Amino acid sequence: MKHFRKEILSILLIAFLSVNATSQTDKGGVSESEDKVETKKNKKKKRKKIKLPKIDLSHWKVTIPEGEGKGKTINVEPPEIFDYATNEVLKPFMYNDSVKGALVFYAYPSNSVTANTKYSRSELREQMVPGDNNVNWTFPQGANMKGKLEMGGTTRDSDGKYHRTIIMQIHGRLTNEQRDLIGAKDNNAPPILKIYWDNGKIRVKTKVLKNLSASDEEILHEEAWDDDEGFNFEQEVGFRKFTLEVKVSEGKMVIILNGNEYKVYESIHMRRWGVFENYFKAGNYFQTRDEGAYSKINYYELEVSH
Repeated sequence: MKHFRKEILSILLIAFLSVNATSQTDKGGVSESEDKVETKKNKKKKRKKIKLPKIDLSHWKVTIPEGEGKGKTINVEPPEIFDYATNEVLKPFMYNDSVKGALVFYAYPSNSVTANTKYSRSELREQMVPGDNNVNWTFPQGANMKGKLEMGGTTRDSDGKYHRTIIMQIHGRLTNEQRDLIGAKDNNAPPILKIYWDNGKIRVKTKVLKNLSASDEEILHEEAWDDDEGFNFEQEVGFRKFTLEVKVSEGKMVIILNGNEYKVYESIHMRRWGVFENYFKAGNYFQTRDEGAYSKINYYELEVSH
């Protein structure tokens, strides 16, 4: 009987040890499986794709709000602009957001402004011939610019309204012969188009002749032109992505928001403007001197054709 009891106890002990060993193995298996899952998750995070903006900078130079006072801004042209991501001077004002895939233009009210304004900018200027400002286009020749962009962030004024900024322009330019004809100090002519991000909406401003009977020489003077009343698109873009397209032809200028809302300018003012050369601008021309203010404009796409 005693011998029988010993055999029973031995069998129970072996069974217990076997179950316990299996339990420990199972626990180890679960832990190892969880580790594998965690490892896979971490690998997925590491494999996140870097997004880059779809912008060819071959025909653009950039102006940033750095330099030594009025008229002393820093400008970077091709080919140096291609290295903006590693350029220590440019990096604070023109850089990639590789998560969004945007080219960011950052501006604030600095003491470095261009000769004919009190506002600072981080803004591209079209150069049809890279590195040369003397080759431009006219309305009769035609031109198109299209961009996908968004307001990346901006401050508010003392009334709680967002600070506004100019995101696209068509700027006039005197030829050297026109400059000399009217005795101008430089080649600057008025901007025929300014497109603003204005408190979440898109606002357009253009120029009108004060005297429709003025001669071709008289209209070369900046004081011959006045600002129009401006136009606000109905759509509110806020801080979302939107597209803007500008189409220019002889005597005509069309602005298109998101491919479905149009503003057409076709008048004697547009026809008379054909005397000027022009170039496109795009970026962040910040419209305030408020202390501590700033804005960021994100460009995802930008293309020009002639």
